[in-house]
Amino acid sequence: QVQLVESGGGLVQPGGSLTLSCDTSAFKLDYYTIGWFRQAPGKEREGISCHSNLVGATYYENSVKGRFTISRDHVGNTVALQMNNLQPEDSAVYYCAMGQPSNCATAQTAGVMAAKGYGYWGQGTQVTVSS
Repeated sequence: QVQLVESGGGLVQPGGSLTLSCDTSAFKLDYYTIGWFRQAPGKEREGISCHSNLVGATYYENSVKGRFTISRDHVGNTVALQMNNLQPEDSAVYYCAMGQPSNCATAQTAGVMAAKGYGYWGQGTQVTVSS
């Protein structure tokens, strides 16, 4: 049973930084796409970043491009999302998810990251950006 556990959320002031971590129990993590999604109250879940080592794809949604960085720790099966210059509109519950290897290349091509194709999800971690 694949398990994903997010951590690192919290309260931060505008302009601040947080690093979210997603610990996975998946064997051969390199075969999968790892994605980060977020959902704010009253809004739909949106895909903000993904990475697929197998197909060499990385994607960032426009609103986070240049501020967020996704990275993988191959040894520890941990995926991180470094978030800089956080703004109140970044406040949401953040989820990591694992899906098919082609998911991130598809997001790159389409310019949008869909939740379809991600079969495993973490429980989410709250990020609140407020002064």
